[in-house]
Amino acid sequence: MEMEGADGAAVPPSLADRSHRSSISSMCARSVDVLVYLIDDTVVQLSVDSLMSVTVHELHRIVRDALQLPECAMEVFTLWLISPLLDEPSLQFRRNVFFPKRRELQIENEAVLRLLYEEAKFNILEGRYPCDVEDCEQLGALVCRLQLGPYDQDQHTACALKEKLEAFLPAHLCRRGHSLLTALWKRGAKQPAYEQGLLQAYQTVREEAACDEPEALRQHYRAYLQRCHQLPYYGCVCLSSCAFFYGEIDKPAQGFLHRGGRKAVSVAISLEGVYVMDSKEKHVLLGLRFQELSWDHTYPDEEEEHILWLEFDGENEGILVNKLLKIYSKQAELMSGLIEYCLELNVAAEASALENSTLQSPTLPPLASKQRPKLRRQNSVVCSRIQHLATIDYIEDGKEIKRVKPKRTASFFTRQFSHGAASYSAVQAPAESLEQG
Repeated sequence: MEMEGADGAAVPPSLADRSHRSSISSMCARSVDVLVYLIDDTVVQLSVDSLMSVTVHELHRIVRDALQLPECAMEVFTLWLISPLLDEPSLQFRRNVFFPKRRELQIENEAVLRLLYEEAKFNILEGRYPCDVEDCEQLGALVCRLQLGPYDQDQHTACALKEKLEAFLPAHLCRRGHSLLTALWKRGAKQPAYEQGLLQAYQTVREEAACDEPEALRQHYRAYLQRCHQLPYYGCVCLSSCAFFYGEIDKPAQGFLHRGGRKAVSVAISLEGVYVMDSKEKHVLLGLRFQELSWDHTYPDEEEEHILWLEFDGENEGILVNKLLKIYSKQAELMSGLIEYCLELNVAAEASALENSTLQSPTLPPLASKQRPKLRRQNSVVCSRIQHLATIDYIEDGKEIKRVKPKRTASFFTRQFSHGAASYSAVQAPAESLEQG
């Protein structure tokens, strides 16, 4: 891979380079050329002496110096070693999944805010962060402002935005079918003109008259991040170049022959919980906070993939049951380990908060939150779609575990978030409509 530019320069690669990129481009007697990739495929070219003995901390500092980032970037970003095909890995400079999102809005440095914005925008445009059309238009309007400048009615028209729509809105909203089959299938149906909604949202982007352009950019970066913070899976770790974690789930049986099959999903894990998303439809199938689930990872004897099991409370024909979702994935063990680590961090954070609260004066109780709960839209993409899942439903009847047509309770998993008042517990209910599991 040939690059131009001095050591430490950020160089955008060609399209041919992106599919076969690696992070070590050449080697000489004293130093190694290391390529570090940013989220937009921009390359930071570094010349590193004694690569075999350099630490991650030192390499992180070299990247920060090349990008002219402040010391706070040490906490905000981390280095990921990523390889989609398990061949030559690429070294990528990405957001640290364990960095609290509330602290993002306190950052003043424009370069750090821009990198966070670019990563959030990438995940939105690629459909990794499913969000409703209204939110897509608001986020896209901020992208328009940051890329095109303040709104100008003579220059920024719906036609002009339509030509560059994929730069502002998720790809699945911009695709227009052109095949004969698509035309026949959607004959008479009017395609949504998303550029109109985008243009209207662009017109309403607020501008502070008193602030200069650098401060305006910082405000818009924060506004974009703040809106992304409302998505429960924001900041989830990405361990592959194309999705979060790959997996498949069983489809519910349909039709006279009860055919099911499997559905491709991506599984996002954050500090708050686990989210299973439909890879094709770009919406959430299941979202669970850690207080709402038990989980385990098993090594099947006969099946090809490992399995991540998620267990949660649900309902079946008016009966409270435990639902068991089976996720087939070669990354099941990684997912299980990350869930466990997130829970450990949460427990440590709760213990620290409890310790701090005991140090407060008893005459000064903590202030009650006046914030009203967010009103969720009907059929929002962030809401769970339990009806699209093929789960094993079960319930505890005395000392026995029985399936509920077709179902099974009492959690047989020991891994769960057992700290706090809202911890998960197995369901017990009457034994009507039960059959032995």
